[in-house]
Amino acid sequence: MTDLTLIVRRAEDAGELIREIELGPSDDGTLPPFQAGAHIILALPDGGENAYSLIDLDGDPSAPTSYVLGIRRDDAGAGGSRFMHDLKPGDSVTASLPKNHFQLDPGDAPVLLLAGGIGVTPLISMAAALARQGRAFRMIYASRSPEAAAFADRLTAAHGDLLTLHHDTRDGGPLDVAAVISDLDPAAHVYVCGPKPMIDATRAAMDAAGRADTQFHAELFENASHEAGDKPFEVEIASTGQIITVPADQTIIEALEAAGVDLIYDCQRGDCGICQTEVLEGIPDHRDVVLSKDERASGKVMQICVSRALSPRLKLDL
Repeated sequence: MTDLTLIVRRAEDAGELIREIELGPSDDGTLPPFQAGAHIILALPDGGENAYSLIDLDGDPSAPTSYVLGIRRDDAGAGGSRFMHDLKPGDSVTASLPKNHFQLDPGDAPVLLLAGGIGVTPLISMAAALARQGRAFRMIYASRSPEAAAFADRLTAAHGDLLTLHHDTRDGGPLDVAAVISDLDPAAHVYVCGPKPMIDATRAAMDAAGRADTQFHAELFENASHEAGDKPFEVEIASTGQIITVPADQTIIEALEAAGVDLIYDCQRGDCGICQTEVLEGIPDHRDVVLSKDERASGKVMQICVSRALSPRLKLDL
């Protein structure tokens, strides 16, 4: 990746298990611009990488002097979030240029921003952009509790009645997404970022309400590639006939790269669509948030970063 060396300017708690980190350039200049929904990829000490959304609360994303991140610590994860939580002012990190697979539609249709937990981070920038444009929008921010709702006070100050806060502990359980969608302007676009069950419920509600696929936009804040009960399966490379076993604890991309297959991909969460691959034989187990209901039903394409197989073997157009 193209590298930026960034210096930690500020690191402070922003909510339960959530750390707000401000990164600046190594000199006094500005950083590359970004648009609402963008993220950067940070290099980790173990050689891995993690993507983090860029937060624009009140700055100028066209000429930013810093990047702000909101990072939830995941003690069950591989350690990337713990590394980020341990950063202190003066530390340096290596990052990519901003990337964006979760952009606002350029039209003037009204917008619903639907956030779950730390999935609020890209939607913060979207709310700021929509407010600057004068475009009609609402934002619903769902969290387990008030303590878990990072940035809620600043969002309330910025957007007032346009923001609704839902706390499971206060409001009797999870947000009723179907009710939210049923009351929505038929022309509205929905942008949802959160855990996969929330995204799946939103897509199902949009489908049930007869909304177009083009009105639904989603980004996962977690990798949905592994589930309890996953089993190994085989992938056949159509161009070479090579057959590769995908273990239960690896993705198709991980197994194919280990076997020397050159692939193009980015998010590794199933929300950007770059790794979409044609399925020539076999039945895919779709775990992405990119494909429409009809595309999933056809079984002809899949996102190989997260999706797996329902059949013993998949033959892929690679």
